[in-house]
Amino acid sequence: MADRIDYTIHGDEMQLVEVVLDPGEGVRAEAGAMLYMEEGIAMDTRMEGGLLGGFKRILAGESFFITNFVNTGSRRAAVAFAAPYPGKIVPLDLGALGGRFVCQKDAFLCAAAGIEIDVVFTRRLGAGFFGGEGFILQELSGDGWAFIHAGGTIVEKRLAPGQTLRVDTGCFVGCSPTVDYDVRFVGGFRNALFGGEGLFLTELTGPGVVYLQSLPLARLADRILAGQVQRKGEGGPGMMGSFFGE
Repeated sequence: MADRIDYTIHGDEMQLVEVVLDPGEGVRAEAGAMLYMEEGIAMDTRMEGGLLGGFKRILAGESFFITNFVNTGSRRAAVAFAAPYPGKIVPLDLGALGGRFVCQKDAFLCAAAGIEIDVVFTRRLGAGFFGGEGFILQELSGDGWAFIHAGGTIVEKRLAPGQTLRVDTGCFVGCSPTVDYDVRFVGGFRNALFGGEGLFLTELTGPGVVYLQSLPLARLADRILAGQVQRKGEGGPGMMGSFFGE
């Protein structure tokens, strides 16, 4: 069973989650996600699942290592983890979600000790080649709290049995394991070439809960890069040069 942690999410666009641990309780997180920890918290970084587990995590865009934080003191103490880019932190009660949740690679932020973090592969060839996130997804399993991060505004959709939702491939964050995940051709010559949504959409079929993000990291990076190229084309110093006063 996972530890019964308490938490508070702070902030609006650049959020952090503060986890309060009773003596003996722990939380695990991505290496480098920790913002601060109070006296009594001990940190232990290790390679979960052995060498194979480490390589699978690298394929999922995560760190080779997982860091465990345990309250070794005699009183309650807090440790906090920060979001890596603008967006929202989503708390997931895995027990209420049936004990499992599937999310995009690099979405995981932290989870109570006892939550298992694994890498899974999409079941369909089309989803693997054209799904934006590739073959690789993450699976969180257990009965406690886990936290994922996504960009921009987060939308929660609850799909009825057989209900289908089609979304931009990069905007998918995660879903219950009961949701069927596939990728479909957008259809139509003009749609495919001029629609601006790419050639494929992710198709999600219920039942289950789905989380979507309005600003995927890849889209944010593309806009920043396009702005930098435009400034250089206009004879400007570029974004980084402007930032450093060059």
